[in-house]
Amino acid sequence: MSGDDISFSRTSGGIPVLIEKIPGSESAGYMVGVRTGSRDEDESVMGISHLLEHVVFRETKTRSSYQMAREMEGAGGEMNAFTGKEMTAFYGVTIKETRDTAKDVVADIVVNPLINENDVKLEKKIVLQELSMVESEPESYIHDLFSSNIWRGHKLAQDEGGTAEVVRRLGAKELREYYEERYGIPNIAVFAAGNIDGEDTVSWAEEMFDGLSGKKKINRRRPGVPKASYGFTANKSEHYHIAMGFPAYDSDHPDRVPLSLLSAVIGSGTSSRLFQEVREKRALVYSVYNVVEQHSDAGALCTYMSSTEENVIKGMETVAEVYREVRDGGLEEGELERTKNLIKGALVRSTESTERRLYRLGKEFLLNGKHQSLSDRLEKISAVSEEDVMRVASDLIKGSTLNITVLGRESKDIREFSGSSLDL
Repeated sequence: MSGDDISFSRTSGGIPVLIEKIPGSESAGYMVGVRTGSRDEDESVMGISHLLEHVVFRETKTRSSYQMAREMEGAGGEMNAFTGKEMTAFYGVTIKETRDTAKDVVADIVVNPLINENDVKLEKKIVLQELSMVESEPESYIHDLFSSNIWRGHKLAQDEGGTAEVVRRLGAKELREYYEERYGIPNIAVFAAGNIDGEDTVSWAEEMFDGLSGKKKINRRRPGVPKASYGFTANKSEHYHIAMGFPAYDSDHPDRVPLSLLSAVIGSGTSSRLFQEVREKRALVYSVYNVVEQHSDAGALCTYMSSTEENVIKGMETVAEVYREVRDGGLEEGELERTKNLIKGALVRSTESTERRLYRLGKEFLLNGKHQSLSDRLEKISAVSEEDVMRVASDLIKGSTLNITVLGRESKDIREFSGSSLDL
């Protein structure tokens, strides 16, 4: 199975290997993805995926963290990792001449982490600072609060970083058990992008990772469709941050591309409906934009904005007006074509980054077991009709599933606001 620039194969042990060759690329990147994240954690270990992601960089059987950094930077590269709700990944990118260094170091941290008590103790201090920092950055924190609100009662509501209380209790024993249980076949996949030798990459994956077999397969429970909800969280920020949106489609849904276009019409770019109506015409917010949150078995269509206290309620009312106008009034002449070009442009520009290509390959495959070439993506965007977008708008924009989260200083009027008054 292959796209016009992506090849797919498996090691003899069954590990998926996806390679995206970039003609003329001067860089090479390698990533190992593990199909486990915050939604796969029990309450007693919430945050363990993220903490483990940090700890494996501390020390391996052959390298200290300083040696890893020195080798990667000496190879003209960088190494990093991330933890999401459904995956954890480790990657390294170097110039093409030193790509073997990227392979060696990435494999080392995945296969040979020491995970000793001293390293866990040190890294917990850093993670706890990170957790504290998130709550002090409302522009980021509102996303976590909205996710916790809309997926309440389900493990998708669990934040990637966990809670400080649980993280403080975690030790090397728990992290080692978690690593031994999940880091390996059938939960891992290997990705490469840039100036890549395909046969060499598969051989490397087979040699380094086929021994990590017999791990626990991750099983998940699909969330139900959340009903309407309104939540207010008080903090000391002078500015208010608001998130509002609806449950939507999972990452493999047949209408996921029309959904992305609907979201862009509503709130992507400065020509979008929301930016023009809420910010430019009425000056109710400092920022406003839309995103689509997608998981393997769920998704959400979300609007985020920030404003001063006197504009919070009017801002929410105006966003609801825009929702209704799109759903009931349809698209303006030329609006769909402009939006298609906006999304295509962003997609094409993202291919200039090896890291972005690795992330896209890994996320899509670990969420739904598939991959798409750039040309496939562009063709699917082009094929979307206005009828497709309006069908999705009618299906998703409903008052019965509208979820709203507000973060800001204590305010009786805002705390007691009812989302049902928005008349969707």
